[in-house]
Amino acid sequence: MRIVVRHRTVYNYDHAIRYSTQYLRLTPRSNPSQRIIRWNVEGQGRLTSWTDGFGNHTHTLVCDEIVTQIAVSANGIVETSDLNGVLPDEGILPIKVFLRPTPLTTADAEIREFVAPFQEQARTNPLEVAHSLSQLLIERIVYTEGSTHVQSTAAEVLKYGRGVCQDMAHLFITCLRALGMPALYISGYLYTGDEEKPQVASHAWAAVWIEGLGWVSFDLANKTCGTERHIGLAMGLDYASSAPLRGVREGGSETEVMDVQVMVTQAGYAQ
Repeated sequence: MRIVVRHRTVYNYDHAIRYSTQYLRLTPRSNPSQRIIRWNVEGQGRLTSWTDGFGNHTHTLVCDEIVTQIAVSANGIVETSDLNGVLPDEGILPIKVFLRPTPLTTADAEIREFVAPFQEQARTNPLEVAHSLSQLLIERIVYTEGSTHVQSTAAEVLKYGRGVCQDMAHLFITCLRALGMPALYISGYLYTGDEEKPQVASHAWAAVWIEGLGWVSFDLANKTCGTERHIGLAMGLDYASSAPLRGVREGGSETEVMDVQVMVTQAGYAQ
């Protein structure tokens, strides 16, 4: 499948800012499930490309002008293949790195109690455990837009029982790591088939390492594994290490309004 992506983010400020640095992970990584046909990233300021420690294609965008608005865009075409959600190890980091907890993915007592029944089976049949856990979490966590924020933790998501794709990925990852199963966070795009409706954010899902098989992806928000409708942008330990955009600024005020529009369509669709 060939998928066209148009992603534009605009930051608006009540008062002019003097300086801004943004880290952009807005370029898909090439792997057996996806191939970039064409891709372009643009931003307001000086754009420098590099590769981060997880192997993600990254840009630093520096704007040192006095402005009240900063715009960033990414667009292109990616050809995808359906590999039943399984990808090989890219060998960039040792697999055990993905057992490491983060502030967003630290297991509390409730999470450890939740996964305790799977402890023994995790050593003998980790793939079955991953499927069982994903189904339990799908039943327990209600997808609720606006119920969380980027700093919501996995423990909070399980406690309150609601969240969005990012939260479900964090909770699933936390449960897996608590069982000694390496897991990673993936940010990206999802082609939903709704050609007319722009999305207000990118997408997120998770993957677990299964020895002898590879990274097996789970999109709990859509009750599926990774498919040819998924385009991976960046991977990391959690949202913080793989967010499409993160940055700091000087000046302005506490009020920052971010407008995001993401259009994901199939190549050949006439708009």
